[in-house]
Amino acid sequence: MPTRTSLTVRLRRAVAGGRGRWLRRAVLAGVIGVALLVAGAWASVSWIRSGAEGRTYTAQTVPEAPVALVLGTRVQPDGTPSPFLSARLEIARELYATGKVQAILVSGDNMRHEYNEPEAMQRWLVDRGVPADKVVLDYAGFDTYDSCARAKRIFGVDRATVVTQAFHLARAVTVCRHLGVDANGVGDETARELSHRTWRISSTREYGAGLKAALDVLSGRDPAHLGRRETGIEDALRAS
Repeated sequence: MPTRTSLTVRLRRAVAGGRGRWLRRAVLAGVIGVALLVAGAWASVSWIRSGAEGRTYTAQTVPEAPVALVLGTRVQPDGTPSPFLSARLEIARELYATGKVQAILVSGDNMRHEYNEPEAMQRWLVDRGVPADKVVLDYAGFDTYDSCARAKRIFGVDRATVVTQAFHLARAVTVCRHLGVDANGVGDETARELSHRTWRISSTREYGAGLKAALDVLSGRDPAHLGRRETGIEDALRAS
């Protein structure tokens, strides 16, 4: 008959063995999870690059389109666009001034009353000579997917030139195209000189953002806010 001591030893060995098996399984699951994330990220990069191939231009070479879709980014505490956003708006201003587009849709975040990207973008453009009736505001462009989806479904945009930073451009063009907007794009490079660190961090984040974009497109999710159809773009294109 086993003694109490031998039973205790066996029990401890069994517990240790169970912990070892659990740890090995946890490590294996973690390795598989990381491998799947890496594979998904690289697959999304390939999808994004192929979707935007032949669709990215400079402001001088981009084909004409009815609308420039300017994607929002950070606004400073005083309500003025950040340098990165100002660089996007300068491209849109140039596109309008040279007749490459006839209207500008500024799409950004206004989730909080005290934070308003679209109105900051509108003020910047109007202060620099773009007629107010040519600038249309989308207050619910919370991310790239939402901006593209709302451009199509809420504002009726079928063809557009997407404007953002160069590191973000391929993703923006590809997402818009998959959501029904015949999109080309112009990407800003000047902001790289304003902050190399921010540019580098944002470029690195594109791997994760690309995977999210692919999942969004595959899911066909609705934007965070839809609402009724708006005629702002139609009105802007009709305005003399």
